[in-house]
Amino acid sequence: MSKILIIEDEAAIRRVLVKILSEESDAYQVEEAEDGLAGIEKIKKEDYDLVLCDIKMPKMDGVEVLEAVKKIKPETPMVMISGHGDLDTAINTMRLGAFDYISKPPDLNRLLNTVRIALDRKELVVENKMLKKKVSKNYEMIGESDGIARIKDMIDKVAPTDARVLVTGPNGTGKELVAHWLHQKSERSKGPMIEVNCAAIPSELIESELFGHVKGAFTSAAKDRAGKFEAANGGTIFLDEIGDMSLSAQAKVLRALQESRIQRVGSDKDIKVNVRVVAATNKNLKKEIEDGKFREDLYHRLAVILIEVPALNDRREDIPLLINYFTDKISKEQGNAKKSFSDKAIKLLQNYDWTGNIRELRNVVERLIILGGKEVSESDVKAFASK
Repeated sequence: MSKILIIEDEAAIRRVLVKILSEESDAYQVEEAEDGLAGIEKIKKEDYDLVLCDIKMPKMDGVEVLEAVKKIKPETPMVMISGHGDLDTAINTMRLGAFDYISKPPDLNRLLNTVRIALDRKELVVENKMLKKKVSKNYEMIGESDGIARIKDMIDKVAPTDARVLVTGPNGTGKELVAHWLHQKSERSKGPMIEVNCAAIPSELIESELFGHVKGAFTSAAKDRAGKFEAANGGTIFLDEIGDMSLSAQAKVLRALQESRIQRVGSDKDIKVNVRVVAATNKNLKKEIEDGKFREDLYHRLAVILIEVPALNDRREDIPLLINYFTDKISKEQGNAKKSFSDKAIKLLQNYDWTGNIRELRNVVERLIILGGKEVSESDVKAFASK
């Protein structure tokens, strides 16, 4: 059932619109409001799949209604109803976010077609939001500590921009989660998110991996191959463990950032790329610069925004939340009933020295779930700690 609201101060036009839409489909539930203020009150209380709104009305005109709806229910499509003299205003409402406009008296075919398209679009928007929520659950940042709250706040501010971000922190703290959140909350979220672990690729292959190569560029280059920067075009590239990248590859990354262009290995042809770069490292890059292992100019290009992810030992108040999250996740993955942890078991785990950070905690929780009793007890944790 699609809920449609008609905001129109002329009772005769309102009745005509209600009749047309009600007779068009049993799936349309049509409601009406006699002016903008009454319409806004209804929109605050109910979720509508579509709003048809007159432009010229007393108390609150259609433009004001549109601006208000975009603030309180931005996903609700608005179709504006314009009189002959309101045409310029109607066109302007499109710039303000209206889905479309129809003229008075309404043409039946145009009205019904506009309504169908607007409702289809609303359905797609809702589906897309649901899919994004499902995807983001794989990259949730669990925690309410001051350190995590600061990171979440920073992500909300930085994600909508194209600013490059350098994420630092020890191994296992969740630096890749920050990168994924930055991408998912950005305007590039519909584009690709390409991850490159710079530490896992041999130094002689890193340039080919990042920038691609042409046939014959080296012995095993049997055909042309696009690199990760090209694959990430229109989206985000995440350069994990960038502190392990060779100096020659660093020089090429610097050029890509400066000019938004790359060259495949063995080619002198420039390829334009539109990529946001998020990098991460567990190393002290300033120390690496002093030692001549990392380019200072590249560091300053990457660290436009610096996000430091705290070690688990520095956010122990988040450990109960993380235990609960991992317990739930692991039980679903294994198809078993969720186990609980006793208060004393949780206290022991909070006091443990987590050198491997969240990655280590996840492994320990899984081990305790498999080997512990119905409720993971203090003795189960002590047995783990003694090994």
